Amino acid sequence: MADLTVGYAAMLEQFGPQEVVGYQVLAEQNGFSGCMAADHFQPWVPAQGEASFVWNVLTAVGERTQGDLGPGVTCPSFRFHPAIVAQAAATLEAMYPGRSWLGVGSGEALNEHVVGGYWPEAGERSLRMFEAIEIIKKLFDASVAGKEVKHSGRFFQMETARLWTMPATPPPVLVATAGPVNAKKTGRFADGIITVGAPLEKIGGLFDRFAEGAREAGKDPDVMPKVLQLHLSWAATDEEAVANALDQWPNGGMKFPKADIRSPHDFAAMAQLVRAEDFEGRMLMTSDPDAHRAYIQRFVDLGFDRVYLHNVGRNQKEFIEVFGREVLPKLHR
Repeated sequence: MADLTVGYAAMLEQFGPQEVVGYQVLAEQNGFSGCMAADHFQPWVPAQGEASFVWNVLTAVGERTQGDLGPGVTCPSFRFHPAIVAQAAATLEAMYPGRSWLGVGSGEALNEHVVGGYWPEAGERSLRMFEAIEIIKKLFDASVAGKEVKHSGRFFQMETARLWTMPATPPPVLVATAGPVNAKKTGRFADGIITVGAPLEKIGGLFDRFAEGAREAGKDPDVMPKVLQLHLSWAATDEEAVANALDQWPNGGMKFPKADIRSPHDFAAMAQLVRAEDFEGRMLMTSDPDAHRAYIQRFVDLGFDRVYLHNVGRNQKEFIEVFGREVLPKLHR
């Protein structure tokens, strides 16, 4: 079983690239280990205010820190052809061997609609993602061996190609999912799973399906990464913690699928309807570090070995220092 690491979730929707890198460095100095950086073309709501290119930011993070790093998550099937995602991930791993990972998801219109074209329903988006993973894995394996490979599938074509910059060991491919069908396919076709905070019994069910898929493919699910991205709101007072969530992360209180909405302005209009109670059971909002510690520990006890924390407010420096001092040292496998 892997040791527990608690990393920093670098929100490129909320902070400019230089600022994010600075927070990541500060986080590592305060006991956080690792960076999950958001791949967004737009913020969720205009109040968040930023959306820098994830691969540039990860490179800067790699230069200035020692921990693991990866996009959480990129979509390898609309804005980018899977071969381009494979190239980006291989380059990052070639630069920072043994530190990087590739987190992929099925995509959201908010980020992907920019290239135009038909926006498919969820089932088709998942099928596209798993075909993209097949291409990425084929490219990694062929390129390590110095060979070329091609692909002709339902959604993607790739002419004869290889990655010329390729590390000896490819980065692991982790899939972000919250559904049982995709969790099982993730176990079969990917190297690990990423999910977000949810009721423990739901995550327990996901882990069961993930393990089932892994075993079907002859893999040991117990050694495959189980990664959690956890949104939380901590501030000096409970009132501030709630206000930060409502202003900066109202999307966390929206209890419906968000993948079909194209504009941050549409999200802002919906955010007018979000109330503090809508975050109940979805995100902890409190000034009490020990309450956050206990909440995080429940997920660790469930079997996560890597947790990336996102404090939704703009008070990142205070959050990093307080959690580094009062929360991280008390978490344990």
